[in-house]
Amino acid sequence: MKEIIYESHSPEETHRLGLEIGRKAAPGDLYTLAGDLGTGKTVFTQGVAEGLGITEPICSPTFTIVQVYEEGRMPFYHFDVYRIGALEEMEEIGYEDCFYGEGLCIVEWANLIEELLPENRVDITIEKNLEKGFDYRKITVKERRAQT
Repeated sequence: MKEIIYESHSPEETHRLGLEIGRKAAPGDLYTLAGDLGTGKTVFTQGVAEGLGITEPICSPTFTIVQVYEEGRMPFYHFDVYRIGALEEMEEIGYEDCFYGEGLCIVEWANLIEELLPENRVDITIEKNLEKGFDYRKITVKERRAQT
């Protein structure tokens, strides 16, 4: 497992990291996104979307569970599973088409559906540290690959 830690000192830096990840993303990639409320998950995701060439506004799909964007260089599936009550809800949404499709997936609060996640994915954690400043974020990127 490969792990890289980034430090961001502003929302703009967090957005820029998302932008770079979006530019490098390939069809079938899945990213999980963890972090407390207000850590910058949506700002990061907006950067990813911009890196894919998406220009429409990006907001967290807290109440709709998934938002699909088709205008970029590949489909973008943005999940927020915070309000999932049971795994069956994910099946009703048709998550497999997104997780194993030809687009890029970002899943916020993915720890709530851990058993549904593919082994091949990138886990991203965004953490605050107020001792280092109000806008400081530690962003940990862990690449997971199935053992062969």
